[in-house]
Amino acid sequence: MRVFVTGATGYIGSAVVRELIGAGHTVVGLTRSDKGVEALKEVGAEVQRGILNDLDSLRAAAAAVDGVIHLAFEHNLSDFAASLTTDLRAVETMGTALAGTGKPFVITAHLNGEASENALLALAGVRSVVVSLSPSVHDEDDRHGFVPRLINIARAKGVSAYIGDGSNRWPAVHRLDAAHLYRLALESAPAGSRLNGVGDEGVPFHDIASVIGRNLNLPVVSIAREEAEAHFGSFLGNVVASDFPRSSAQTQELLGWRPVHPGLLADIEQHYVNN
Repeated sequence: MRVFVTGATGYIGSAVVRELIGAGHTVVGLTRSDKGVEALKEVGAEVQRGILNDLDSLRAAAAAVDGVIHLAFEHNLSDFAASLTTDLRAVETMGTALAGTGKPFVITAHLNGEASENALLALAGVRSVVVSLSPSVHDEDDRHGFVPRLINIARAKGVSAYIGDGSNRWPAVHRLDAAHLYRLALESAPAGSRLNGVGDEGVPFHDIASVIGRNLNLPVVSIAREEAEAHFGSFLGNVVASDFPRSSAQTQELLGWRPVHPGLLADIEQHYVNN
């Protein structure tokens, strides 16, 4: 297939591009920067210069390929509603270009991003697929995800903290397993599929704090829920306190996808604290 990938030079997108090319697909990657152009050319991808707000560019690119994987998202935490609107317009635009073709259109679920998902699933004549990733998509190249932030906070505060008894669970998936899932979604997921990108179904947060503390030689301590925001920050404090049990059993059965790369705790142990 000839595949248009938005977010092609991002943390997840770059792995998806390599996965697709490795499987024999041709990739057209969206990027806004000269650095992105170089990165895409280096792995053998073609380049579409542009941004998510350039709807004409998105429309033309989607119309010229056999399928689309939409991974780009503007993480504007100061105006998240604007980010969601930009995403919705991009999905609508690319979806219109694909309508009636039967071609695959794979997007990523985002927090409060139901409008984009609904717009995708309402498209006629499109093999629409929504991939919902775990809160932690991890590997040794992760520099900006939840785990690096937790490690930086532990170093700054002098303790590795968890909330209450730390039994709340985080699902996680290795970045390379996630990339493989996107390829399978593109190639064979039925229209209307919702896929869970989950390797570890629920790692107790106490265990995450413990492996961070042990490797940094810091105390591992419990703090009250009321202290979470002051310790971790307003956004991460809510995430750290949340319980996210999820399963990929149906996704694995549907697509034959099997997570095979190291789990979250092993990855923290092997890579994160020394990065």
